Amino acid sequence: MVEEFKIVPFECRGCWHVWEEEYVVRHVDDRRGNEREVWLRDGLPVPPPSSGVICPRCGSQQATTFPEGYLAHHPELIPSVEPTAPDATPLLSPVRKPLY
Repeated sequence: MVEEFKIVPFECRGCWHVWEEEYVVRHVDDRRGNEREVWLRDGLPVPPPSSGVICPRCGSQQATTFPEGYLAHHPELIPSVEPTAPDATPLLSPVRKPLY
């Protein structure tokens, strides 16, 4: 039995949230000599990750996966831990004020 650790990146098509989930993949031989993959999350068997995973932020089932290691090459997609500073630019309405 061979185990490998995989981190799978996801993106929600509903709210554009990006996150990663950690899996352990076991490669085992069954009694007939066929190799199988068993995916584990927190020690429990789960189906392999695919599109349709539920977004932890908005609950949408319209999530998609990226290739393994994708986020390491695109750090701009990983949300910042610190909140961004508010924009100090005043908002101007394109609608003119009434003259009366």
